[in-house]
Amino acid sequence: MSNFLIKTLLSRYPDPENLINNLCWPSTSRPDIEKIEALTVLIKELSNKSKEERFISKVQSVIWDQCMPLLQMISSADDGGKDLLSAVCGLFAVCVNVCQADDVPGQVIHVLLQVLRTRDDGNHETDRLDVDVAIEVTAVLLSSISYDGDIISRTLSCTLSCVKDLSDSIISKIIVRIWFTILKSCNKEAESEVLRQIWDDLLSWHQRDQTESASAQVLLCLTALSDHLYSSETSQNRPDPRRSQRFFRAIQAGLTHKDSVTRKRALYLLTRCVALAEIKKEDVFNSEEPHTDEILFRWAPEKQQLLREFWEDFALVLETLEENQIHVIRPVLNRIDMLVETTATDIQGGLFSPSWLLCVYQRMFHSENKAVMKEGVNHLLELKALHRSAFALAFSQFVIGPLMDVLAESSLYHRAPQQNIRDCPELGVKLQIFVVNFFSSLPEENRGSVLLQLIQRLGSRQWCAVPLFFLSQALSCLSPLPLLGSDGLNAFREVLCCTMITHQVLLRGASQCFLLHAALCLTDVTTLSLDEIFGFLVHFRADESLCRGTALWKELCNWLQTNEGRFRLTDGDLGSSFELLTATLNSKEASIFSYVQQRLKTFLTVPANTDQTGSLPDPGEAELLARTVLLTADLQQSRSEEPGLELLLQPLLDVLRRLSTNVYLVLHKTDKSLQLLLRLLQLHSRRSDTEKENEDVVAVALKTHMLSVVDSVQEFLLRRLSGELRELCDVQRSELYLSVLRELVLSYSTVSWYGSNLQQNYIPKLTTHCLRILNEPSEQNPSVSGQVQRVVSMATLALLCNMADEGVLKSQSEAMRSLRSLTNYFYPSASSQHLNQTLLKPTTATVSHPEDGLLLKDWGRIVAQFIGNQWMCLSFLQKTAGTLQAAEAPEVLRAAVDALALLPGHLVLPVLDFMASVLPQQVVQCEESLCIEAICASWKVVQALSTNPHDFWSTLQGFVRLAFNQGLLQLTEEQNPRITACIQQIVSELMELAQVRSGVFNVLIRHCCETWLPSGAAEGVQSDAVFSTALLHLNILTEACVYGPVFRRDQRLVQEVQSYVEQLGDTCAANTAVSSDNRDDQYPRVCALAFLCRLNPSNHLHQRLMEELVQRLLRKDAEISKSKVRYYSNSIQHRVKNRVWQTLLLLLHKLRPEFVSDCVLSHACEAGFCSNQASVKYLIEWALILIVHQNPSHIQNLWNCFSLDHEKTKTSICTFLSVLVHMNVILPKLQDKEVQWRRAVEVSLQWCFSHNFSVRLYALLALKRVWELEDARVHTEENLGGLTTVVQACLQQAEAMQNTGNAMKNWSRIQEHFFFSAFHPIRDYSVETIFQTFPSLSELAEDEWLPLWKFESFVVFPICTALPLKNHASDLGELQPGDWIQQDKGDLEQEERWAEVQKKITPWKLSVQEQEPELIAQQRAARLGKLTSSLLVVASLIDKPTNLGGLCRTCEIFGAKALVLDSLRHINDKQFQALSVSSELWLPMLEVKPAELSDYLQLKKREGYWVIGVEQTSNSQSLQDYTFPERSLLLLGNEREGIPANLLQLVDVCVEIPQHGVTRSLNVHVSAALLVWEYTRQHLGQNPAAPLC
Repeated sequence: MSNFLIKTLLSRYPDPENLINNLCWPSTSRPDIEKIEALTVLIKELSNKSKEERFISKVQSVIWDQCMPLLQMISSADDGGKDLLSAVCGLFAVCVNVCQADDVPGQVIHVLLQVLRTRDDGNHETDRLDVDVAIEVTAVLLSSISYDGDIISRTLSCTLSCVKDLSDSIISKIIVRIWFTILKSCNKEAESEVLRQIWDDLLSWHQRDQTESASAQVLLCLTALSDHLYSSETSQNRPDPRRSQRFFRAIQAGLTHKDSVTRKRALYLLTRCVALAEIKKEDVFNSEEPHTDEILFRWAPEKQQLLREFWEDFALVLETLEENQIHVIRPVLNRIDMLVETTATDIQGGLFSPSWLLCVYQRMFHSENKAVMKEGVNHLLELKALHRSAFALAFSQFVIGPLMDVLAESSLYHRAPQQNIRDCPELGVKLQIFVVNFFSSLPEENRGSVLLQLIQRLGSRQWCAVPLFFLSQALSCLSPLPLLGSDGLNAFREVLCCTMITHQVLLRGASQCFLLHAALCLTDVTTLSLDEIFGFLVHFRADESLCRGTALWKELCNWLQTNEGRFRLTDGDLGSSFELLTATLNSKEASIFSYVQQRLKTFLTVPANTDQTGSLPDPGEAELLARTVLLTADLQQSRSEEPGLELLLQPLLDVLRRLSTNVYLVLHKTDKSLQLLLRLLQLHSRRSDTEKENEDVVAVALKTHMLSVVDSVQEFLLRRLSGELRELCDVQRSELYLSVLRELVLSYSTVSWYGSNLQQNYIPKLTTHCLRILNEPSEQNPSVSGQVQRVVSMATLALLCNMADEGVLKSQSEAMRSLRSLTNYFYPSASSQHLNQTLLKPTTATVSHPEDGLLLKDWGRIVAQFIGNQWMCLSFLQKTAGTLQAAEAPEVLRAAVDALALLPGHLVLPVLDFMASVLPQQVVQCEESLCIEAICASWKVVQALSTNPHDFWSTLQGFVRLAFNQGLLQLTEEQNPRITACIQQIVSELMELAQVRSGVFNVLIRHCCETWLPSGAAEGVQSDAVFSTALLHLNILTEACVYGPVFRRDQRLVQEVQSYVEQLGDTCAANTAVSSDNRDDQYPRVCALAFLCRLNPSNHLHQRLMEELVQRLLRKDAEISKSKVRYYSNSIQHRVKNRVWQTLLLLLHKLRPEFVSDCVLSHACEAGFCSNQASVKYLIEWALILIVHQNPSHIQNLWNCFSLDHEKTKTSICTFLSVLVHMNVILPKLQDKEVQWRRAVEVSLQWCFSHNFSVRLYALLALKRVWELEDARVHTEENLGGLTTVVQACLQQAEAMQNTGNAMKNWSRIQEHFFFSAFHPIRDYSVETIFQTFPSLSELAEDEWLPLWKFESFVVFPICTALPLKNHASDLGELQPGDWIQQDKGDLEQEERWAEVQKKITPWKLSVQEQEPELIAQQRAARLGKLTSSLLVVASLIDKPTNLGGLCRTCEIFGAKALVLDSLRHINDKQFQALSVSSELWLPMLEVKPAELSDYLQLKKREGYWVIGVEQTSNSQSLQDYTFPERSLLLLGNEREGIPANLLQLVDVCVEIPQHGVTRSLNVHVSAALLVWEYTRQHLGQNPAAPLC
């Protein structure tokens, strides 16, 4: 409605209120936009004429009664009502402008801000405004009123609090609609105040809440306000980003943010800040915030050039790091060096803060690409600037924080390609150097605090085994300095707790060794007490690191000796043992001997009124005291003093002597004394092999002193175990007693008087007492006392049976006779057995001690242990007495199967041992189904324990002894098909388990080889009946010969680091402390190969086994060769083939000549024609040479290989030419040397004219070597006739190749190749050459090599003159892999090598299905903003993958619409991918078979496409004169036949390329590329694309 109409209306109706009422609408209805606009114009016109109170009141009613309800209605509407909202906002603005004087804007803003404050309560009531609507209305209100400081302040406060919780989209609306409106309405001074309020609030928020979300939202706001913040306006109150350290901390947080958009915002703000500083040309050397520790940004106009270069490089580096691709990032690493050097040079001047460099490194550490992450870590570790004191100090917190965090990534520690498996990884070496240099560069006053923080950081998180090991090793490299006190020792203790969570025992122990060494070197002993020292040492496990006789133990002794007298004395702190020392020592120096002596007295001092019942004391204190006693004794021994053990141990010996006589001795005192005795006996022996036990003075003295109290201790144990233990807590006490008894027997059984008394009196008496208790009738209402006695008695008998089973007792002794009497208890009659006896739970009424009530809840565990102890006794009885009768076998075996279901995993081993001794003998009498059930139930137990490393291995060994017992192995399929099938199925499942658990197959193959041919026996000596079982289970031996799972990268890393630790030898105590378990994944092969080498060729069974094994291996090789799956270097197929031929070479000298000629030779020749990797080819060629050398009469088989069809042989003929190169080995064995020599010359000469360059090289080399055999050539040269001239000409041409490009280089390389130069097939025939030297020289992966040390340490390898272990000639082993790759793999391998040079990095891979390739490729291309044309390229007639791959690349680059192929399988072809370099991911690919091509072309013609044939015809047009239609279809012909005649009829036009040469045609890919480019050139103007290069 125009103003004219309004004025006319007002002139006729002078009452404006009525007009307004007529235009208003009910609050519940939704008006038309025209009505709202009319009301807006009316009020605006009236506001210019009337300021009456009545009018203003009416306008206010419009605001509250019309506008606000309508805004609520719009908020609840689904359509959003954008047009309606715009109209309402216009009306709202006019009304608010009229009512400014009555504080209506303040009331309205209050309502609107209330909406923003209650934004997230989840309430969606219809009478509430939407946040978006509230923001829009607020913006309108602010723009329609004059400047009001109170409203602006309230609005800013509210919106600033809102941005902390709202989404980015809402925050953006607040900034654009509200903040910008406020800034626009302000004058310069007010604008500065508004900016200051926003600035201070945002940066204060970031300072308080330094989370990633806060950083992202602060930077979002600051980026939106950047034009105002970086204005050239100057005002005292206006924020200056250049001088705000809070601002730069927010930028640094943004630069290292995980979100890429936030990083870009931070970098944008930084570059704008630099640009502002450059424009203003002012000195910036101070901060606007008081009490600022560090100035992050400075500017000096006189150094503007330097500053500009620094910040430009800084921005370039950060922008490049966004690429996340190492080949893009690596070129800018030198810029980081420049940044570092600039910062380090100016460290005193303060122009550049080192914290900016930390942003670069932290960005690299957070990269998604592990290669970029590793590059960043390596770059920082090699930073030479850190050798400067101030720079190192500036980086210290970064080293403690982000660097330590990224070093927790295990994948960084993989060894470099040029390193060997047992080498320290490159990062590990750099880390050691870095730690030493870094701490030596720190100021002396800061070293201790930084080191303490670093160790505390180590202990503040859980680490994987590999990173923790290398960090511990790096700390151990620090020079000895007194930097740490008790806090440092506590920090080391926390790190030790981190090591305990790792499953790799060896790495865990090695970490402990390095941590202890570091603690000894870095602690200030004057600040530590002996209590703290020995309390710290108790955390090092004796079975993993700190055990006697190791280098670590000796180092600890030397450290204690050096620092004795320097330790701090405590002043009687609560629980301190030094309260007793003050009576004997008046100085502040601690004597270790007196300390231990007093500590021992304190330990054994127990008040007489102590409760005589209850649980055992904490064994930790006994562990600590045992360590301190042994350390003190060794310390005195190192001083050449008497160990003084008797004086030191006198309190303990006194207590132990009184055990059998003083029945009133306090129970806790006896418990403590026995705990200490147990640990002393367990820890006293050395683990090192360098010193025999009888030379260990301390051990001898300890055993001597303890021998004096043995009788007293044993009498006490006899009394207690014979019925005195009656409480539930005594069950745990009985375990202590039995452990002490076991250690005493093992330690002193060789002492004649002790052993005699033990076996004739003590054990029979103890056995009798136990049987008496067990034979007592069961109580109707079982009591705790009676049941505990039975539990203890059964545990005692189980221990005695176990020691007897280990051979401690003599077979004819009274002790053994008494133990055999257990038969009457378990088998009282033929019809009844006491098997799986259980114990009823005692009633609570019989509980006499408060603790027993709690222990009663654990009754199930006690019963399980009771049943397990029964089976330990039964296993002993069956092995020694064989008491089980045939009639009893099924029932007993059924009870054993039931026990497997009853017992937990850690208690089933005795059951398995029992079954292993019963099942083989009773398999005939028992039901077949029961035997199968027993075996399957046992296997299920093993599988259930596969994730429990503590119990799994012992249970697996027990199962293997059961299922692969000699008796079961002898079963044939005819005798018992179901059992043999069950065992074969278990073998298959066990092999599957071995693929994920290294060491599983080791247990099986070790057991089988020892069963078939014990290693202690002479060569080939074993009964035929036992050895024949190997023939029945030859599949196990076959799998072992080719075994070697391909582990994941993380699994391989752990194995390689463990190998590195092992090669450290005795210098790392963990190698001595941790028992070797031979879980190496190469152990099965080594074990099988050692077994094969011990076979006797004269034994017909051995010969039969070898021949059947060879046939199985050859079948494996043939299956892989015939498989359609193409195998690549170091793939599992390649490795298996390599292992097959290695095993054949190992056995070759033992095989019968007839078998070799009939079977092996033909297979070797066939294998030579297959496509093999280089390492396999060398082994086949070596085998052929040895076979012909050993069987010269079969030379004709070799000549026959050269007579096959040349098209079939292709480059495989190189294999047989390689054999001729070693004719000097074969010829002396031949009868008609002259004839055979002439034949060799003719064959070699024939292949010298091959079209294939590689074949010609091999043939020339063979010809040269054969021609150089003087003995044969002298006699036959005269008979060669004209061939002599031809041969000499060929050889002269070969030597004159220097003028033919790379030919001479290749000729030199092939002659220097190890197989044709240093290698001699007979002299170098050894295990070392086959399994280590050849794999290394043929570029096989290092984890496939079998080094000699494994043959020497894993097994007892037999000495054989025909096949020695080591190669006596050293020249072959000293060679390095050459750069000549054997050129006998066909065209495929050549393409693969070029692919390594040409192939580019795939941008990314999308996890999409390939059913709609055109749609998918278009989606990918769209994500890159790629433009495409309408050109279709049809290549269905082309069949070479190389041409198709190149064509795909060309079409993608020039933006073709699609490429049509005859089959989409070409996309996965290696040759295709070598030239396409991932372009198939971005180009739509369609499949049209040649037979369907006619219909496809007609379809496209109907769609408006112009079919253009790329062909030379009589009517073809020249390419340079032809204009391509936009919808063009290029039809490409076949490489040889071109376009068929039937398709030429459908072509609209043929285009040919002008030629000036003699050759008839171009390659089809080249032709197509020229036409595609010409089409693109002609249509570039219509569809502009990116620049082409």
